[in-house]
Amino acid sequence: MLSPGAVRRAVTSLVERVRGGDLGSIPVVVGLVVIWTVFQILNPVFLTSANLVLITMQCAAIGTIALGIVVVLLVGEIDLSVGSVSGLAAAILAVTFVQLEWHALFALAAAIAAGMLAGLLYGFLYSRFGLPSFVITLAGLLGFLGLQLWVLGGTGSINLPFDSFFVQFAQQMFLPAWASYVIAGLSVAAYAFSLIRRARRRAAANLESQSYLEIGVRSGLLLAFLLASAWYLNLSRGVGVMFLFFIGLVVTMHLVLSRTRWGRAVYAVGGSVEAARRAGIRVDRIYLSVFALCSSLAAVGGVLAASRLAAANQSSGGGDTNLNAIAAAVIGGASLFGGRGTAFSALLGVIVIQSISSGLTLLSLDSSVRFMVTGAVLILAVIVDSISRRTRVATGRA
Repeated sequence: MLSPGAVRRAVTSLVERVRGGDLGSIPVVVGLVVIWTVFQILNPVFLTSANLVLITMQCAAIGTIALGIVVVLLVGEIDLSVGSVSGLAAAILAVTFVQLEWHALFALAAAIAAGMLAGLLYGFLYSRFGLPSFVITLAGLLGFLGLQLWVLGGTGSINLPFDSFFVQFAQQMFLPAWASYVIAGLSVAAYAFSLIRRARRRAAANLESQSYLEIGVRSGLLLAFLLASAWYLNLSRGVGVMFLFFIGLVVTMHLVLSRTRWGRAVYAVGGSVEAARRAGIRVDRIYLSVFALCSSLAAVGGVLAASRLAAANQSSGGGDTNLNAIAAAVIGGASLFGGRGTAFSALLGVIVIQSISSGLTLLSLDSSVRFMVTGAVLILAVIVDSISRRTRVATGRA
């Protein structure tokens, strides 16, 4: 067990961070617990294994798009066209794969390449002419929506073959129970290894570091959570491969943002553009790469959504896709002021969004109620972000 002194230091550190405005994921985790508790009381079906599996599968497409939004928010910008870009990618996938009979890999590459080109265009216009990202991406929303309709042509809707890899991946592929447990174990082993390496580096530099006992406890708790989650989902269909793919994207993006020079540059630009420029960071290149990455992830999300629906049509990427993706990023903890947030913001935020949608659907409430509730949660998240930012400024931690 951890010593009383170690527990006391951990609690003290947490309290100091909260008082300093560094709330991290605490608000969204607390909010998620409240949402799940309320919906479970109102409808006992909500937390059943079958419904949770459905929620996880619904998270993948919007969550992937929200992941790109998180990256853009980190530099203090916004992309309002992710819905249109995802719809365009879905249309390109359907036309090339079904009508032109391209190989699945070529069709997928074309769809993602279209998204990347859209982001590179945004980055060029932003860096070269100084146009606000709000205006650029708003124009992109309209332009790429029109391009999507043009690509689809007169048919307006194209069905993906049910036996194709895309549809099977999004609807039918689930991990065997043993594989989900193995992946959970390997993930925790990698997590513990990274903590041990970090602790050794800090100890070698004579800095305060985590004890091996604390690392063991944290890894053990994570392992218990992952195994319990996998076991419960396996009571129904299990862990969807598409959801696992989304989790892989989140973890990869987290490592890129936290462990690479590019990731540190992104946070630096979001914190202060002028300070980043004076530090020798090529700010224009950061903006170019961030917009390209956001649109590429929007294209991937569009492919996942089309695969889940087994079709691409004129409404692909429309409706509330934009709103849910941006709301998920903000609700998950990405700051609208730039420089704060993690890749896990997309994961937490999209779980909140889909939990609200699923819970209200089970209660047979109209979609208008879902929009109002989601809007209220979004406003609350922005208020928390604003208060947190003021607190950090007041305590000199901004």
